[in-house]
Amino acid sequence: MKHILVTGGAGFIGSNFIIRILGKLNCKVMNIDKLTYSGNLDNLSGVKENYDFLELDIVDKDRVKEAIMKFEPDVIINFAAESHVDRSIDNCSDFINTNILGTINLLEASLTYYQENKKDNFKFVHISTDEVYGSLGDSGSFSEDSTYAPSSPYSASKASSDHFVTSWIKTFGLPTIITNCSNNYGPFQFPEKLIPLMIINAINENKLPVYGKGDNVRDWIHVDDHCDAIIRIIEDGKVGEKYNIGGECEKKNIEIVEEICDIIDVLRPRNSNKSYRELIEFVNDRPGHDYRYAIDSSKINSALDWKPKINFNDGMRNTVKWYIENSNWWNEIIEKRYNLERLGRA
Repeated sequence: MKHILVTGGAGFIGSNFIIRILGKLNCKVMNIDKLTYSGNLDNLSGVKENYDFLELDIVDKDRVKEAIMKFEPDVIINFAAESHVDRSIDNCSDFINTNILGTINLLEASLTYYQENKKDNFKFVHISTDEVYGSLGDSGSFSEDSTYAPSSPYSASKASSDHFVTSWIKTFGLPTIITNCSNNYGPFQFPEKLIPLMIINAINENKLPVYGKGDNVRDWIHVDDHCDAIIRIIEDGKVGEKYNIGGECEKKNIEIVEEICDIIDVLRPRNSNKSYRELIEFVNDRPGHDYRYAIDSSKINSALDWKPKINFNDGMRNTVKWYIENSNWWNEIIEKRYNLERLGRA
């Protein structure tokens, strides 16, 4: 049975990944998570077998090493990260600590473990973002060879962590793989991100604030497709490689918000019978707002025979339906008021 150590497994992508991989592979999962404001063990309430949880900050170097040595993983998947751009603009220190220093701690502990155990097919898989590449114009897409040009403290911290992961295989021989994925959507996403917040704001009859004119473009992928890509990388990904993972679905922010409004119009009509689109308002743009991201996934398509399977319209409808049916999940988060004053900005 394969032992898989997951960091940040109580977050949005990490929790979906744990659910997904336990359903697909014969494995045991150890979930390490600091349980910051966006970590939520309720996401994994249905997971009962072959799963353990350890509350741990990856900045704690000694405990990270102890956990790795004790669990003896075949694969380490690093999801742990501070990830919200607006928060990084307000205060970048947590992003430096977790995304950079925490990743270095994981690399150092993993190297010690690897050198002492020499496990065949051991892999350290670092989950990153397309935001490290900066901004595109109206054409082109990011490939694995694209130059790094981060625009925000968040993307700068992720770019730095990517470089450290690369250096650990080149300098020390640690078997690492990096993935850079486009925007995810789906269940359990924390209510400060575009899609869940627009859904929740609409349900609560609040304004739907959109940065600028809503013309910024992102490539969207359902979290299940992303998780399946990572599973393929665990199974057959080549050590030392990078894989870009995209959904082949470019949408302007305003298109996303309008799509959400149209779906909720059908699933949960307003008492006034007016469209939720009437709640949309445009607000001043945020600093360093990248115009467009687009991912070239041809490498993982051809090398690992992976492609996204979930149609955006179906995936979005199911996502909206999930948030409507799971109001207790997000109401509890909102009631805790995790500094959510900037909710709803696209």
